[in-house]
Amino acid sequence: MLEALVREGSFKWLLSKRSSFAEEVEDLQNSPSAGRNWIPGLSPVANIIVRRCSKILGTSSNELLECFNAEASDSLKSQHARNFLEYCCFRALGLSTRVMGYLADKKFRRLTFDMMIAWEAPAAASQYPVDLDDDLSVGVEAFTRIAPAVPIIANVVICENLFNVLTSSTTGRLHFSVYDKYLNGLERVIKRMKSQMESSLLYSFRASSGEKILEVDGTVTTQPVLEHVGMSTWPGRLILTDHALYFEALKVVSYDKPKRYDLSNDLKQIVKPELTGPWGTRLFDKAVLYKSISLSEPVVIELPELKGHTRRDYWLAIIREILYVHKFINKYHIKGVEKDDALSKAILGILRVQVIQEISSSNSVQFESLLMFNLCDQLPGGDLILETLAKISNSRKLEQGSNKVAGAGMHSISALAMVSNLGFVFGSSSSSQSEDGLLVGEIVVGEMSLLERAVKESSENYKEVVQAQETVDGVKVDGIDTNLAVMKELLFPVTEVGKQLLSMVYWDDPPKSLMFCFLFTFIIFRGWLAYVFALMTLFFSIFMVLTRLFNQGRPVDEIKIIAPLPMNTMDQLLAVQNAISQVEQLIQDGNIVLLKFRALLLSIFPKASEKFAATLLFAALILALVPGKVHVATDISGDIYEILAAEEGEHGKMDEEIERMVVQHPSSSGGT
Repeated sequence: MLEALVREGSFKWLLSKRSSFAEEVEDLQNSPSAGRNWIPGLSPVANIIVRRCSKILGTSSNELLECFNAEASDSLKSQHARNFLEYCCFRALGLSTRVMGYLADKKFRRLTFDMMIAWEAPAAASQYPVDLDDDLSVGVEAFTRIAPAVPIIANVVICENLFNVLTSSTTGRLHFSVYDKYLNGLERVIKRMKSQMESSLLYSFRASSGEKILEVDGTVTTQPVLEHVGMSTWPGRLILTDHALYFEALKVVSYDKPKRYDLSNDLKQIVKPELTGPWGTRLFDKAVLYKSISLSEPVVIELPELKGHTRRDYWLAIIREILYVHKFINKYHIKGVEKDDALSKAILGILRVQVIQEISSSNSVQFESLLMFNLCDQLPGGDLILETLAKISNSRKLEQGSNKVAGAGMHSISALAMVSNLGFVFGSSSSSQSEDGLLVGEIVVGEMSLLERAVKESSENYKEVVQAQETVDGVKVDGIDTNLAVMKELLFPVTEVGKQLLSMVYWDDPPKSLMFCFLFTFIIFRGWLAYVFALMTLFFSIFMVLTRLFNQGRPVDEIKIIAPLPMNTMDQLLAVQNAISQVEQLIQDGNIVLLKFRALLLSIFPKASEKFAATLLFAALILALVPGKVHVATDISGDIYEILAAEEGEHGKMDEEIERMVVQHPSSSGGT
């Protein structure tokens, strides 16, 4: 009996380490139809995938090749192996996903993963270790190309972020065990959403609202949901649909009439995180605030949990996703089937987030990065992605003809087709999709679609923004003394130049000072002062250009800071107090200077004001009558000081008056 089972291959996986690829290659080469199912230009792995696709489509590999050559343009034929592989994959996936429960099929899950493996090595010259089946993994390029072809698995906009979450513990390569776990999770959340729609407990709600339920919370006593309106608080059940958010207050044995918080109409809604606590205190970061012009006061929905605020973050993200998709629909006036397709993208995104919430062991997952419309709201250039999506939606047409299959040909299947195939019916037009045809998706064989280009450009801009922010954050340090040390080091070139200038002003080195005076006297006499400033500006620009050319790709020199001795809390408080005292002294000195000028201008001290006016008049005559080449830099502040010092008695009286005005009784401060 055991020998018969081994001979039939039932225990082949247990007794042999050979991969399924190696076995299929051997079977294919030894089969009578090897000539019809083997494409010479493809690698063995790609040939196996094409053979599987041909079985799904009920044709041979050579017939698929003939169809591709007939439909493809010359540009697609330039990279024949990979583009032909994509063509076969898109056609097979478009047909496979029309079968109910395909996510539960182990063969389908393995097929999609093997398509990614083959995509990385499509040509005959490619070498792939097909004998290491347990260690096979795929990279981000293969995942972002094949996974969005099945919209429930991924979306063009969030695909790379989803890959990063799935590979957070596997160094940037996706293994089948993680991928299989993810697809199993998708099957579970789809069944759960269907059961919520069909639940007898929510029947009356469905009948009254006519909307489709996406998520429910607050039905378990250990995880309550609290609604805060003003000073009142009520426990209850929270329900999210494809158009609104509902809260049903809990009665003794039933729920009260649901309160509806609209997400579909333009009501200037604000949905943001909020702090809550007992008696109006703001202690716990576990709530969502909803505000709109239709409400007299904002509503706060609290989602308590013992540790962290992951539950609140999840609800905040999915509420915003529905809000943002309707903003997109209203802004670009999208209607009919295109509107249903946009809603389907948001719904599939929520399903994916539910899976990640279940299977991810990390609490730092950003749900917004996995939701298409949330991400577009955050990304620089996200508005361009939405604009591109609107153009695609407005230009698409329904596929007509009974001989066409959703996803056949050069395009992947659409999100709306995927939702319909999963057994959901959304929108008024979805009920007739099977008869009229389905929209095609955004993935095109061998080409980067407009949406993919917009996403790539936005991602590059986002990386630049993140890099700039990291540079700014990298120089942020704690402690006043440490920040002063950093500032001192950064200003070192400026302070050194200042020291040299002061040294020449004080004639510490007479030859240098004399040369400096002769040089600037000659420049002023010749009228070259403007050229000197222009030359300095030109020097800085040339310096930056040369630095850019010669230092390209080289690491920037690090700034070495001599960290001050660590300070305890008392030392830091004393340092702050000393700094504040110094700033206060500077402000007082500045006020005294301003009050002295005020006294001169208002002739509070007549003799000093007369001499100050005469000095200003003399300076004005020199500037007006003497040619610019012989203008001499005049220290006006020194002249003013001499004028004020000449009248020693009156100068002393003015200082006393100023001090009296600065340091005066608080009761008279308002009249200063």
